[in-house]
Amino acid sequence: MAGKKTGNQIYEVGIYCRLSKDDGTENESASIATQKSILTDYVKKQGWHLAKTYVDDGYSGTNFQRPSFQNMIKDIENGLINCVITKDLSRLGRNYLDCGLYLEVFFPEHDVRYIAVNDGVDTLNKSAMDITPFRNILNEMYAADISVKIKSAYRARFQQGKFMGTYAPYGYIKDPADHNHLLIDENVAHIVREMFDLALAGNGIAKICKYINKHHILCPAAYAAERGETAFERHIGDNVDSRYIWCENSVRNILRSPIYAGNLVGYKRVAVSMKSKKRPSKLPEDWEVIPNTHEGIVTQEEFDTVQQLMTSRRRERNAGGFENIFAGVIKCADCGFALRTMSANRRKRPDVIDCVQYSCNNYAKNGKNVCTSHNVEARDLFNAVLADINHFADMAVNDERAVRAIEKRLTETDQSKAKAMEKERKKLNKRLAELDRLFYALYEDKVMERITERNFEMMSGKYQKEQLEIEARLKEVTETLNESYEKSQGIRDFLSLIRNYQGLKELDATVINALIEKILVSEREKSADGTVRQEIKIYYKFIGFVGELHITPTKRWTALPAKCCTVCGVEYVPGSGISKYCPVCAKKMQREKSNESKRRSREQKRMACIELSAKNDRLIFSNKKGGFFGKGIRMTKC
Repeated sequence: MAGKKTGNQIYEVGIYCRLSKDDGTENESASIATQKSILTDYVKKQGWHLAKTYVDDGYSGTNFQRPSFQNMIKDIENGLINCVITKDLSRLGRNYLDCGLYLEVFFPEHDVRYIAVNDGVDTLNKSAMDITPFRNILNEMYAADISVKIKSAYRARFQQGKFMGTYAPYGYIKDPADHNHLLIDENVAHIVREMFDLALAGNGIAKICKYINKHHILCPAAYAAERGETAFERHIGDNVDSRYIWCENSVRNILRSPIYAGNLVGYKRVAVSMKSKKRPSKLPEDWEVIPNTHEGIVTQEEFDTVQQLMTSRRRERNAGGFENIFAGVIKCADCGFALRTMSANRRKRPDVIDCVQYSCNNYAKNGKNVCTSHNVEARDLFNAVLADINHFADMAVNDERAVRAIEKRLTETDQSKAKAMEKERKKLNKRLAELDRLFYALYEDKVMERITERNFEMMSGKYQKEQLEIEARLKEVTETLNESYEKSQGIRDFLSLIRNYQGLKELDATVINALIEKILVSEREKSADGTVRQEIKIYYKFIGFVGELHITPTKRWTALPAKCCTVCGVEYVPGSGISKYCPVCAKKMQREKSNESKRRSREQKRMACIELSAKNDRLIFSNKKGGFFGKGIRMTKC
C-alpha cells in the first residue's frame, strides 16, 4: 500500500499555521513564516511526506470556523491526510472544549496523529497526553485574559466620550482632527431634522418613510457608498431605484438613537460570552449613554418628546386577535418585500383566521407601480404549509425510496458540478505553481541582465494579472465546493429534524421558525378555463427549495346559525349577521319600505306646496291693503 514502509509509517502530513492579530503584534516568532519553517523542517527530519499547508492569518483561536481549518477537517474526512502538526497547542485553538473534542474524539476516530512540536504533545504518546487538557485550559485562559483587557480598554475610551465606531452614523462625519469625535454633516443633517419635525407633528414611522421616499433621497447605505465608504454596496445592489428607497427600520433607528441629541450611545448589543458570537439586542432603556459628547442635530427636549410619541403608538397585540405565525418568513416572490396581514373585508366569520389575508407590503404602501397585491388567504396558506410539512415528515419516516430520490435530485447536479470543479481546482493550483516558477526564472533573467527592464515589467505585469484572476476563480470554486458539501449534510439534518413532526395537527410560530427559512408567494394566475391558481415556494432549513405548491384560492362563506323570522316566526339560515327576516318576509318588507318611502316623499312635497301657497296669500293681502300690487311678484300654482 502506498504511504507504508516496513517498520515505520510514512505519514501524509498537513501542517497547520494560525496567527491572530494579537499574536502578530506581540511576538514576531509566532509569524506565519516562522511557523511554516519550523514545521516544514520537522516533517523533513522525520522523513514524512508534506501533503498540504493550511494557513489562517488573522483568525482568533477561540473561533473554529476558520476557512483553512475547515478545509483541513474536510481533507481528513476524505482521507487525504493522516497526520496534523502545529507549532504549539495554542495554534490549534484556544477553546479547551473544542480542542479536547478534536484531540480525543475526532482525530482518533479518523486515525489521525496530532503533534504540537514545541509543547511535546503527541497523540501516540499517552503519558504526554495526560497533561494536554490542562494546557488547553491555560490557552483558553490566555484568550479570555486578552478579551477582558481589550474590552476594558474600549469601555474606558467609551466612558471618556470617544466615538469608537468604524463609520460615523447618518447625519454625522468624523472630525478630521480627531476621529473619535463627531461633526454634523450639513449635507444630510436637514433630512434628520425633518424626520424629527414630522414625528413631533404626530406622524408615524410609515408616514415619515413614505414622505422621505416621495422626495427621492438617497438611503443611508447609498449615501455612505457615494462618500466612498466600503462595505455598503452589498446592502443596495445594482438597482439604481433601490438607492432611493428607505425602509421603516432605517427611519426608526434614526428616531430612536440618542446620538442625534448629542449623546454617545453604546453597548446596544453585547456578546453573551467570549465563546459565543450571539449578540442579543437590548431595549433602548438598557443602552449605555454618555451625554453631551458632540453637537446634537435636535435638542434633548425634542428627542425625549419623540420617544414618548413613538412609545404611545406601540401596539402590543393585533387588533383582531390574529396571531401571525408567518411573521418574518412570508415574502413576495416578485419584489422580495414581506407580506402583511390585513382584513379580508368580508362578513364576520366564526374563526379569526378566516377573516385575514396576506398582501404584499410594497404594494400596500407604494401602489401598483412597484408591485401587485399577491393576496393569499391565511387559511389557504396555513393548510398548504401544514400539508407540505406532514408530507415530508411521513416520507422521512415511512418511504426510504422517496427519501433517496429527493437526495439524488437535490445533490445529483451538485455532485457532478463538484467533480468538474474539483478537476478545475487542481488545474488552477497547477497553473499557480507554474507561474511561481516563471516569476522566479524571470527575476533571475533580470538579475543576470538577460532581459531588459522594460521586458521584465511587461512580462511580470502579465503574469501578475493572470495570478490575480486565477486566485479569484480559485476562491470562487472553493466556496462552491464547500456549499455542495454543506447541502449534502443539510439534507441529512433536515430529514432527521422533520421526522419529529409526523402527524402534526396545528402550526405555530415555533414550528415555522424551526423548519422554514422563508416562504415566497406568487401572484394569482387565471387559466383559460376560469380556474385560479397560486404558486407558493417553501424554502426549508438546511435544504432550501424542494418543490413548489399550487393552491386553489377559495371563498369560504361560512354558514351562520339558524334564526327565527321576526315577522312570521319561521326558522331560516341568514345570509348575514344583521338579517332579521326570512327570504319571503324580506321581499315583502322591502316592498313595504319602498312604498312607505314613496308616500313620505309625496307628503313632503305636498306640505311644501301648502306652505308656499300660504306665504303668497299673505303677501298679496298685504299689497292690497297698501293700494297696489308689488312688482316682480309671481304667483305659483301648486
